[in-house]
Amino acid sequence: MLRQISICAAAGLWLAAVGSAFAADIAQLAKLTGPDRERVLLEGARKEGKVVLYSAMIENQALRPLKAAFTAKYSFLDVEFWRADTRDLINKTLAEVRSRSVVVDVVEGGGVSQSLIRAGVAQEFSLPGAAVLPKAFVDPMWVATRVSYFGPAINTRMVSADEAPKNYQDLLDPKWKGKIAWAANTETGGAMMFITFIKKWMGEQKAEEYLAQLARQEIANLPGSPREVVNKLIAGEYPLALNIFLHHPLISAQKGAPVAPLLMDPVLGNASVMVLVKNAPHPHAALLLMDYLVSDEGQKVIRDADYFPANPSVAVDANVSSIIPANSNKTLQFVSEEELFADRAKSIALQKKLFQRR
Repeated sequence: MLRQISICAAAGLWLAAVGSAFAADIAQLAKLTGPDRERVLLEGARKEGKVVLYSAMIENQALRPLKAAFTAKYSFLDVEFWRADTRDLINKTLAEVRSRSVVVDVVEGGGVSQSLIRAGVAQEFSLPGAAVLPKAFVDPMWVATRVSYFGPAINTRMVSADEAPKNYQDLLDPKWKGKIAWAANTETGGAMMFITFIKKWMGEQKAEEYLAQLARQEIANLPGSPREVVNKLIAGEYPLALNIFLHHPLISAQKGAPVAPLLMDPVLGNASVMVLVKNAPHPHAALLLMDYLVSDEGQKVIRDADYFPANPSVAVDANVSSIIPANSNKTLQFVSEEELFADRAKSIALQKKLFQRR
């Protein structure tokens, strides 16, 4: 019995040592620079044969085209992906790490980085191609893949352009009482992000005063995503939606839907990012994929999937470029992943206190 325990203990130590060595290898690989980097990644990726991506991007709209374009370039690799919202992406990744059966290599989405970093499952990395991105979009633990802009939207059959609110103060007009909706529980867009944005823009005291007044409008707390709120807006269930992705109503309007975004100054901006998972099963292929996602080629695929690329030099379609703040003489109020995470508990508490009292 003692001998059996000793053997098990020794096996455990051996596995721990192998795991530590594997982690060290990934850490070195993830920071690799210089002329040999591409050769090392290609040789390793050929042996790995695939890469696994968990992402919040829509499957048919973005993930399938990305897979097709990436595998056309690297025919020796397969891309497996799983699409989910932020909270599910985080939970699935953490569950794999806890069970020591990691499947995922790269996690991509809005609000994913901070939970994974604080859980110790994100690997520091460096991407040479990220040098072209704005400094705010690059961190040792994550790199932005795409940018989103948020604001209100109206049902154009129910609200005329003249009647529509022109600024955040106009949202307090009594005529909007009971007529505004937002996504109550989502991590990206919706109530919590809006509260954090208002606090960053106005400062704590003025923000709380403003939000207390806004709460008197009895905003409808809807389940689901900001996209689902836009769908209800289009269906005429509400005339005004708050803090949705501004490109969603633009895209729907181009298809004939009675909906339009409202650009208020400042415009809230936030980046979706990608994270390399510590102990990723396919680290060479993972880094090739991450290189691709920030390359001009990858950013154009993301753009063609109706997202806003993180690289500002990759031009977007003229039909949606109007919501980029700089193109409409609006100020961008960027709220980072760190700021959203750091303020999350306070913003949720304020949301419950002011907007979910019943």
